[in-house]
Amino acid sequence: MNTLNLTPATTVRVVLPGLVEPDGLQLQTDPMPAPAAGQLLVAVEATGISYAEQAMRRGRYFGQPDFPFTPGYDLVGRVLAAGSPGDAGLVGRRVATLTKTGAWATHAVVAARDSVVVPETVSSADAETVVVNGVTAWQMLHRAARVQPGQTILLFGANGGVGGILIQLARHAGIHVIGAASPRHHDALRAAGVTPVDYNDPDLAGRVRQIAPGGVDAVFDNIGGEITKASWKLLASGGALVSYSLISALGGQRSLLMPFVAAIGQALLWSALPNGKRATFYDLWSGHSLRPAHFRRHLEEDLGTVFGLVADGVLTANIAATFPLTEAAAALTLAESRTLNGKVILLP
Repeated sequence: MNTLNLTPATTVRVVLPGLVEPDGLQLQTDPMPAPAAGQLLVAVEATGISYAEQAMRRGRYFGQPDFPFTPGYDLVGRVLAAGSPGDAGLVGRRVATLTKTGAWATHAVVAARDSVVVPETVSSADAETVVVNGVTAWQMLHRAARVQPGQTILLFGANGGVGGILIQLARHAGIHVIGAASPRHHDALRAAGVTPVDYNDPDLAGRVRQIAPGGVDAVFDNIGGEITKASWKLLASGGALVSYSLISALGGQRSLLMPFVAAIGQALLWSALPNGKRATFYDLWSGHSLRPAHFRRHLEEDLGTVFGLVADGVLTANIAATFPLTEAAAALTLAESRTLNGKVILLP
């Protein structure tokens, strides 16, 4: 095993013990793990809070592990050790890694194939802000919906972490954005060059049609339910509906399996209609197990592009707040308040 001589004996991690409020998160000290073949030991420099962790706290994230576990969907950190000789060149370098869980820690063992080198000109906090959010936004805009310059999109969750990056990518590509969010975020959206609408407006569809009489070329929907149905009707001929979350299903007690199956099934049925429209449910992890080389190629290309845009000043990392890892409970409480514009970052 190739190592950097900076490895402490222990690591500290946040533990989600069960169905608890944010203040029920626990801190735990463990012996330092060692990476196996294909893995890296990373000293975490930044991680963050996303919709996934908020859903996992409620036991409402499809496919989450059994309690107790350490949350954390992605991280940025310095590689201390590599479990395979082929990965030895990464020791000492900073990487961004998709983890799904386990990132809320001072150190983490991660998969080398899910890690991408971070340019030294981009800070760890800025890089963390655009890891999952950046890949998701880029792939939805350019791979799933394939939106072209001069077209118009409708974006739900416009004030969120993914939404903020997608707006910047769209504006950079010459795409007009209609952003659906609470009115308290409208001034910030206007300042970003977005036409804001209230997602709770009973006549939301009418308002969107005033702005885009011929329909929008793509809708990015993170709410689901009736919003998804209304969004489909707002598409122009040849338009694309991309669902990327189901916030409307987060509240109940029943399993999220059926809402996800229903959403995917509805997308398949709509896409089969002979009207030129398309619908899809975006999954960041699609192909991770069945087409690993394809998944890795797209991850490296897309995240590399996003990091390059941050380094060039085209993309601005929208950090809503930063907290030390030891204050993860307060950070999660703030993130769940839905009062923020941007992402909450944890700094181990």
